[in-house]
Amino acid sequence: MKAWTMLGIRYHRMAVWVVLMLMLGGCVTDEDKIHAISAVNDSFRIDYEKILTDKGTRVFKVRRDDAFVAMRVTMAGLGMRTESQDASLGHLVVIAPAPLPLDDGEWLQASNADTPLLRKIIGPYVGGFSASFVHFEPQGLNVVIGATFVETDAGTEISLTARMREVAPPRSGWPRREYLLPTAVSSGLDKIWRAFDQELRSGPQRP
Repeated sequence: MKAWTMLGIRYHRMAVWVVLMLMLGGCVTDEDKIHAISAVNDSFRIDYEKILTDKGTRVFKVRRDDAFVAMRVTMAGLGMRTESQDASLGHLVVIAPAPLPLDDGEWLQASNADTPLLRKIIGPYVGGFSASFVHFEPQGLNVVIGATFVETDAGTEISLTARMREVAPPRSGWPRREYLLPTAVSSGLDKIWRAFDQELRSGPQRP
């Protein structure tokens, strides 16, 4: 009898906790969420621009045509497919489902690193309790990476950009962010440049 009583108390406490969660979650309006994500976009945009300034452009002592082909091969090796290309203009766009070009482990590491920042930013708009349940959602997103190639006296200058494209609504019901999380951008650029360096060292570029 005592065991059944204790079990009943546990179920009662769990029911109260679930109801409390629903009540608190219901206090967060769509407008609150929009303002929260707007603040996230403002913060992530600043980080994104800084990361691109630091890591987004590199110069290589190769011909532009060779650099173009090497980058296309590099991106394919990272799971990205070519969406558009114009070798004469020096412009390449590749796309893949998020979190590529990061693998699942790299994505988890980046997500864990930036989740505290995400929750800190949205907390003032939705409350700390609701913010603690918000996380990054790679599902339903494509990562689009653009590369431009410019001939210089030193070789070929390559600049990379990254953005997200929605292909399915978020399961959480939260509005989508406009910018990739900062650690994912930084890690993704590092990974691309490493793979590109390796591709250049592999020898003559394939057509």
